[in-house]
Amino acid sequence: MATLYNIADSNSRKTFFLITIFLIFVILLGWLFSYVLDSTIILYIAVIFSIATSISSYWFSDKIVLNATRAQPIKKEDNPELYRIVENLAITAGIPMPKVFILNEAQPNAFATGRDEKHAVVAVTKGLLGKLERSEIEGVIAHEIAHIKNKDILLQTAVVVLVGVVVTLSDFFLRISMWGGGDKDNNNILAVILGIIAAILAPIGASLIQLSISRKREFLADASGALLTRYPEGLASALEKISSDNSPLRTANNSNAHLFISSPLRGKSSKGWFSKLFLTHPPIEERVANLRGMKI
Repeated sequence: MATLYNIADSNSRKTFFLITIFLIFVILLGWLFSYVLDSTIILYIAVIFSIATSISSYWFSDKIVLNATRAQPIKKEDNPELYRIVENLAITAGIPMPKVFILNEAQPNAFATGRDEKHAVVAVTKGLLGKLERSEIEGVIAHEIAHIKNKDILLQTAVVVLVGVVVTLSDFFLRISMWGGGDKDNNNILAVILGIIAAILAPIGASLIQLSISRKREFLADASGALLTRYPEGLASALEKISSDNSPLRTANNSNAHLFISSPLRGKSSKGWFSKLFLTHPPIEERVANLRGMKI
């Protein structure tokens, strides 16, 4: 039987491997486009543009998502029990006390945001507080605290930068190619064809790697959160209740759904392996099975 420590370590290694593959992928793509067009300027522009836009999104990430979800801040006197749960788990994780927000939503759900530990936010819905038991709420909060402790917001931003570089590179390459750009007297038709195919498929490949990393970080946050509470069943039971609740989350959309502990966009989830490649979260059944198969 796998221990929580083994699961957490395994997911960390898998994330590092995916990031390494992603970096190699971006470098090779940039080299191919630069070779075909006989210019490195496209690579420089793509990198600068992607970094600039991603840093601005990262810096204001908490304000963007909190405004979008209409989350409201609370103080200790507003909900002493919730505040103590967050405070105790933050102390256990060794991070500063995050700000606590509540969403006026019936669907049980939660998310964490913020550019670093000192600017972190944990937000939960009213539905989560009303429909889950204390041990289940602790499991959910521990999962979100784990995201903060594991620096997942920073990691996601780095991945978004890489995806942005790929998309921008591909877009620039296709536009320049359409207008007959490039200084090379290029008789290498094969290289041109490979460049066009890569420009079309690369953004899809980059998105798939991004989604895969997101799913690995969810598994890691599950394991890390269970280590904080020492009670995996609390989170496992919470995930089952959250996923089975059909209440809508009105402020959720495709741009912020990945932040929540479970996708707030309700609908039938396909069981096929191909459809799983496009999921931001691992299937709930797999997460629950992992948690119940672990031992402290």
